[in-house]
Amino acid sequence: MAEQNTFTISRIELRRILTSYKVPEKNITSLIVSMEKAHRHINIIMFASLLEKAGMKHDKISNIFRRIGMDDVSINKAMNIIDEEKISSEAGRIYNVTLDMDNV
Repeated sequence: MAEQNTFTISRIELRRILTSYKVPEKNITSLIVSMEKAHRHINIIMFASLLEKAGMKHDKISNIFRRIGMDDVSINKAMNIIDEEKISSEAGRIYNVTLDMDNV
């Protein structure tokens, strides 16, 4: 059985961290509301996705994870899962490309 870790951060501390990374207040509020809807429990992948939607890049998200106590191996695993999910969602899309060779 895999070891499961839980990381706890107060709403105030989360707000401080996000503010220090220049996340706009409306995005912070939206993130906290999303977490409230999930009964204040959220998995790390969903949390990272919410941070990305708030405009944060992977390096800043990784730093936030470090600040709440995650180790680098766990952070890398989480980021790899996020990247794989993005690739999977892109692979399922159908694109229609038309080339007009007469005007070339």
